[in-house]
Amino acid sequence: MVDTPPAGAMQMQGSPIFYSRPEPLSAETHAGLGVRRIDRPFGFAAASNVVPLVVTEFPQTAISCPIIFAGEKHQPLAVMGVNQGQNLYIGQDGLFQTGVYIPAYVRRYPFVLAANETREQLVVCIDRDAPMVGDLPDLALFDAAGQPTDYTKGCIEFCNNFEMEVRRTESFVELLSELDLFETRTVNHAPTNPDGTVAGPAQLVAEFYAVSEEKLKALSDARVRELLDKGALPQIYAHLTSLFGWERLISLAIKRAGAPSAANLN
Repeated sequence: MVDTPPAGAMQMQGSPIFYSRPEPLSAETHAGLGVRRIDRPFGFAAASNVVPLVVTEFPQTAISCPIIFAGEKHQPLAVMGVNQGQNLYIGQDGLFQTGVYIPAYVRRYPFVLAANETREQLVVCIDRDAPMVGDLPDLALFDAAGQPTDYTKGCIEFCNNFEMEVRRTESFVELLSELDLFETRTVNHAPTNPDGTVAGPAQLVAEFYAVSEEKLKALSDARVRELLDKGALPQIYAHLTSLFGWERLISLAIKRAGAPSAANLN
């Protein structure tokens, strides 16, 4: 049974994207509610040009879009658009393009884990304002006895596993910071004419943190072995490889809505 903490006890760290009204999941509050199949199922993510990632997602994500680090905590992000408010991989039908990797952060919605007021435990919450949450559901949250359905149990397990990956990602980022591997990078784009000639000065598209290849090469053999033993080295190279995807992303932005505006993603 999912416990209900005291009212107002939930603390959503920072301002997590997508969630507007997370409530502690309980049979008392959410009896009769569930998740419905809706048109535009990923429409809630259509206005997010970046999505948080966990480190185990780097290889799959690298095939689809750039992976960057942002903010003081160097949060890994999948870049899905160059302009704020536009996810280039979600169409008008609210679906991701075929073949594009969908981050676990997106697949987890509308569920999330939040800390109670003592921050001693995490409680499963659901975004009550999510468009797919409501009565007459296709997938009920609780059965007639007030117990979580198999669907809800699966969602809770997914949230727990995701939280474990978040902790693993934090350790990964701490290791990179300890080795001083981050550097500030910029992406610029020079508009071109139909014949391929440059049509104007280069424009700043984005500024973010990335792993420095020079710093990586300068590491001692022992430090490189440490990265390898901890499974960090393949993820670093997935990140570096993903940065070649900026050109494709910019091309998508130009095709959809003209030249992109600058975005500071630090």
